Amino acid sequence: MRSSNTFLGPAVVRASFLMAVLGWGIGFYGPSIFLHDVMQRTGWSLTLVSGAVTMHYLFGAIVVSRLPGLYTRFGVGRVAIAGAGLATAGMLGWSLATAPWQLFASTLLTGAGWVTMGAVAVNAAIAPWYVRARPMALSKAYNGASFGGIVFSPLWVALIASLGFTRAALVVGITTLVTMAWLDRRVFSRTPEMLGQHPDGEAAPMPVTIGASSESGPDGMRPRWRHRGFVTLAAGMAAGLFAQIGLVAHLYALLVPALGARHAGLAMGFATACAIGARMWVAKRVSAGADRRIAAAVAYAVQLSGSVILAFAAEHQIALILLGIALFGSGIGNATSLPPLIAQAEFPARDVGRVVARVVAIAQASYAFAPAMFGIILASSQSAARGIGGGVTAFFLCVAAVQAIAIASFLAGRRR
Repeated sequence: MRSSNTFLGPAVVRASFLMAVLGWGIGFYGPSIFLHDVMQRTGWSLTLVSGAVTMHYLFGAIVVSRLPGLYTRFGVGRVAIAGAGLATAGMLGWSLATAPWQLFASTLLTGAGWVTMGAVAVNAAIAPWYVRARPMALSKAYNGASFGGIVFSPLWVALIASLGFTRAALVVGITTLVTMAWLDRRVFSRTPEMLGQHPDGEAAPMPVTIGASSESGPDGMRPRWRHRGFVTLAAGMAAGLFAQIGLVAHLYALLVPALGARHAGLAMGFATACAIGARMWVAKRVSAGADRRIAAAVAYAVQLSGSVILAFAAEHQIALILLGIALFGSGIGNATSLPPLIAQAEFPARDVGRVVARVVAIAQASYAFAPAMFGIILASSQSAARGIGGGVTAFFLCVAAVQAIAIASFLAGRRR
């Protein structure tokens, strides 16, 4: 087949960025806002609705483990279109549920739908087009996840306030369906082989030189799920995201006493902006021969230092609070983008998709419980209402302890 003059890789990155904006905007940043609306409408308890959010993430984790096979059979774009349809139906279910079983049934739809446009989808879309330049390509695409938080958190609030939850769900759902159908037709339905192109836009296929991405694989065999490299990678991502989601779920409420509601919201956006900047900075420095586990450990160490600063910052120490937010926020993006890069370096190319899918599934099943677990820790602290410092010191130190576990896991998997 005759080669096209223009390498399609950059268009795939842009399409993946937009897919991530929609996926995370619906499935990651949406549930906390859905929770509030459902409680206001039905009067159901926080425990009940929080349980529905946990079910949303847990069922998504089950679906994630099946995505590589679906992508191989149908393609990333078609699976994402089906997922957008499921997510739309699920959001309508959230908005219309009049009995708890209806709410929980709806979470199965949203949980299954959003992950088809999440981390595994982005990796699957980018992998055929980039090998040598994959760190930067993934970082640019995964920035869509952070951008989704910047856009969708206030967007959901505004749409629900002006249109109501049901109409807001229809607007977002239909927009997502149309967008994913267009992206599939223009970008995701094409492959390098169809266009006569090669990864990274090279004139000819380049030999694979990244870590263990050759056919030999770790220890000269196909990856086993009990292999030290896989176990430590899964444990590192799970622990890191558990700490991250647990803190983010409660950070806004903790910042309000010190900063006020408006500035607390801006501070959350500031954390996301730091995530985008740090992810791009790391991507530029993660070369083919770099030890990516060291990069992950350093990223979490910086994030851990932010948690410690927040633990000991008094309510009136605004500069320290903002420094802690900046350091913690710097690791938000790398927690998602570095594990696939580690998998690329340590596993045969044919197995990277399966490894990433299982690692993401394990991490998602773990962090589904993080908001509730850290909520218990926070409630047990001396006085959560006092905001940053004093009564919530134990909360932030527990977050730092889990981040230390993530660092130890990544380092434990390094090759001797």
